[in-house]
Amino acid sequence: MTQSSQRFLPLDVFRGLTVCFMIIVNTGGTGGTYWPLDHAAWHGWTPTDMVFPSFLFAVGNAMSFSMRKYEQLGNSAVLGKIFKRTLIIFLLGYFMYWFPFVQATDTGFEFKPFDHTRVLGVLQRIALCYCIASLLIHYCSKKVVWAISILFLLGYWAIMWYCGTPGDQYGINGNAGILLDKIILGDNHMYHGEGIAFDPEGILSTIPAVVNVVAGYYTGLFVQQQGRTKPGLLRMVVAGVAFLLLAYAWNTVFPINKKLWTSSYVLLTVGIDLLLLSLLIFVIDILGFTKGTGFFTVFGKNPLFLYLLSEVMAILFYFIMVNGVSLYQWINDHIFQPLSPGKFGSLLFSLAFMLTCWIVGYLLDRKKIYVRV
Repeated sequence: MTQSSQRFLPLDVFRGLTVCFMIIVNTGGTGGTYWPLDHAAWHGWTPTDMVFPSFLFAVGNAMSFSMRKYEQLGNSAVLGKIFKRTLIIFLLGYFMYWFPFVQATDTGFEFKPFDHTRVLGVLQRIALCYCIASLLIHYCSKKVVWAISILFLLGYWAIMWYCGTPGDQYGINGNAGILLDKIILGDNHMYHGEGIAFDPEGILSTIPAVVNVVAGYYTGLFVQQQGRTKPGLLRMVVAGVAFLLLAYAWNTVFPINKKLWTSSYVLLTVGIDLLLLSLLIFVIDILGFTKGTGFFTVFGKNPLFLYLLSEVMAILFYFIMVNGVSLYQWINDHIFQPLSPGKFGSLLFSLAFMLTCWIVGYLLDRKKIYVRV
């Protein structure tokens, strides 16, 4: 994320909101969670399902500033910057899932074997989508980029339908994505949070996710040029509504599904992001209401670092044991659940966790330290 993007407060607040909410939904307590903070079980969506695609949309926003300087660079320099950033973000995600590299056994600690590490994940998807979108945007015209984006969405639908298990093309066991991941990655290198080897950030579903970044990029350009005017704002709202209508039309044959990252889901999330960003522009730029925005810009100025910090902290909280339970569970059971049993206590823990990350971001911002990749 480039520092120049900070001049556009609505974009910065949008990015900060996304990171803030992402941390909250990723750190639910032990007393259960309210439905908006849970992912949809399969088809359909909840507010939580909007977080990750909005992060990709924000990555595209930031690219609309950072990629300007690529025009003055030679081909090798551009490729070097894109591939270097892709590799760093990908490896950060990979090592984050491997961290802390040891696991407890009856006889002590042992090294976590490589052959049981998860290869893909959230940061890895960000890296791959950034890489593909950057290459398309830098080397192709706007019309070609949008044509390829449409091809990605339609092609993904075709692959899911024709290459999946007949009758279960959009199910968790028979979709083409899980079949491809099992062949290339193998069960041991996949996510097991669904009870089976199934990766919601798998290889195939990365293809439509690229479109979220592309949409964020061109939205960022539009905001810089005319999105902060009433006519420009109206165009964004109309576009957002159009995306939503298309999403629900497509949903009738290709269901909205975050874990499969279906094409209808892409249209839905882009539409919601356009409407949310339009609202922020209206409130902040047109009405001039900026009170409280500083809270979110703290997250917006160090988004990748604060997300990574939250994940590493959560991993350590699960790893450290206190009286036979993880520190994560101990804090919930001994502080937040006695304070307010059930879901509200869990929410208080999530908010406290998020605020801890915010304090780190605030201190970094005070010292003008912005971690770039």
